[in-house]
Amino acid sequence: MATTSDRPKGKSLSNLGMVWGFARNYPGHLAAAAVALLVAAGATSGVPYAFKLIIDRGFTGSGDIARWFQYLLMLVIIMAIATAVRFYFVSWIGERVVADIRLAVHRNLLRLAPGFFEENRPAEITSRITVDTTIIEQVVGTTISVALRNIVMGTACAVILFILAPKLAGMMLLGIPLVVVPITVLGRKVRAVSSKSQDRIADVGTVTSEVLGAMKIVQAFGQQGREAERFTSATEAVFATARKRIALRAAMTFIVISLLFSAITFVIWQGAVDVAKGEMTGGTIAAFVLYGGLLAGAFGALSEVYGDLLRAAGASERLDELLKAEPEIRAPAKPVALPVPARGQLTFDQVSFRYPTRPDTSALEDFSMEVRPKERLAVVGPSGAGKTTLFQLAQRFYDPQGGRVLLDGVDLKNADPADVRQRIAMVPQEVVIFAASARDNLRYGNWNASEDEIWEAAKDANAETFLRALPEGLDTFMGEGGARLSGGQRQRIAIARALLRRDAPLLLLDEATSALDAESERLVQDALDHLMENRTTIVIAHRLATVRAADRIVVMDHGRIVEEGDHAALTAQGGLYARLARLQFDGLAA
Repeated sequence: MATTSDRPKGKSLSNLGMVWGFARNYPGHLAAAAVALLVAAGATSGVPYAFKLIIDRGFTGSGDIARWFQYLLMLVIIMAIATAVRFYFVSWIGERVVADIRLAVHRNLLRLAPGFFEENRPAEITSRITVDTTIIEQVVGTTISVALRNIVMGTACAVILFILAPKLAGMMLLGIPLVVVPITVLGRKVRAVSSKSQDRIADVGTVTSEVLGAMKIVQAFGQQGREAERFTSATEAVFATARKRIALRAAMTFIVISLLFSAITFVIWQGAVDVAKGEMTGGTIAAFVLYGGLLAGAFGALSEVYGDLLRAAGASERLDELLKAEPEIRAPAKPVALPVPARGQLTFDQVSFRYPTRPDTSALEDFSMEVRPKERLAVVGPSGAGKTTLFQLAQRFYDPQGGRVLLDGVDLKNADPADVRQRIAMVPQEVVIFAASARDNLRYGNWNASEDEIWEAAKDANAETFLRALPEGLDTFMGEGGARLSGGQRQRIAIARALLRRDAPLLLLDEATSALDAESERLVQDALDHLMENRTTIVIAHRLATVRAADRIVVMDHGRIVEEGDHAALTAQGGLYARLARLQFDGLAA
């Protein structure tokens, strides 16, 4: 997906083709809206002619004036009904299309690999799904309808003007180029500024999301003033860009309306002269004036509508990029089935890997390691050694540039990623708690888990006591990011979530006790002992005190294995592990 700086800036209204692709899924509603629009436009176009009949026939004394006013009233009622019907169906289509676009974008985002969200800011993506779809809803639900209505009205009025007074209509026709040229010139500038305006709004969303997510840090370091300045800068950038867009649209509106109405004034002046000479009836000039006003209003509205359409074209382009983004990690056309029963054997075979966002830095270099079924393996090493990368590759969030990663003997590139992840249970160091109930957070590991299974998992994870003490039990809302829970409680929910994946033979633990107090650590460690039973377990250990019971310890540095063995053997070697252990244990003793 193109980034903000290098993507094209909504070159034409053809970008709205994506929106039309969704709208045409509802032909019945489109047809109803079109019929209502034509009827409303036709009734509106008939009103000036009804006034002509009233003046020429009703006021002559030879006709029944009530009859002509009844025709006028009938046209008004038809116009009102048709306009209401048009409004309903067009608004329905607008809301439905926006809902469909949001659903389609969200479904596609769920297919994309994590690397996509490292290269594209989540806050900007959120802005596209919210702000850009709102722009499209306004355009589909209102602007396009207004544009079509004014096109139909303008065309009908132009035809009727030539029927009523060809000479005067011809004079009006000469003024059209004076209107079209400024629309074209200013329209290009409005289009470019509109796209920039949407980018600046995305920047505001980014700053807001970042600050709100780190509010404790902001306040702890007293950076409220700086963050206020940063938000002010982003907001003022939005306003400055919007002011430029508004000024351009105002100039466009002024030029179009002033030129068009000036032309109409001169034409009516000529018509008044013709009436004075007896070459035209009063009803005809009255109708001509009304039709001219409708025609001018239609063109004036189109000049404003054009700017909205350009904004929508830019929004459509941005959303279309998300819809067309293809996942780098996907199932092959004929995926290889993983063997049954599952064993939980994980193999890294001469793996080399660099993150897409850090192509110059090697995370793993010619890395080989085999984890045997039901083995408890601890991986230790300094920050940046490549420990977390092992988990990323094991879950196939990325594919290595060289070598292979195998699960139960099957190369992950040849398997369906969904099947691979189904065999893995994960407890991260930074637990994700969704803004939902405790029940939904627990059964994220197995959405079909029964109530008894949820409580059994909670008990094994030492989470039952605090869960039963919640105001509404499992139905208690956890708050944004689990704000109502302590760190230890969040960890135990993550463990219960993993316990519900009973059929997952491979367990990945990213040190789940590193930030806990002694009491919470004991409860979490007891829960982990339940979780690791009869599973292949890989533990990323930041605290070496937690790895002494591991069957094997692998020490990593700079993407390679530098030491391997049990705690006693590695300590005796006097290498990197011994140095890390000495630093930690001496620090604890001190």
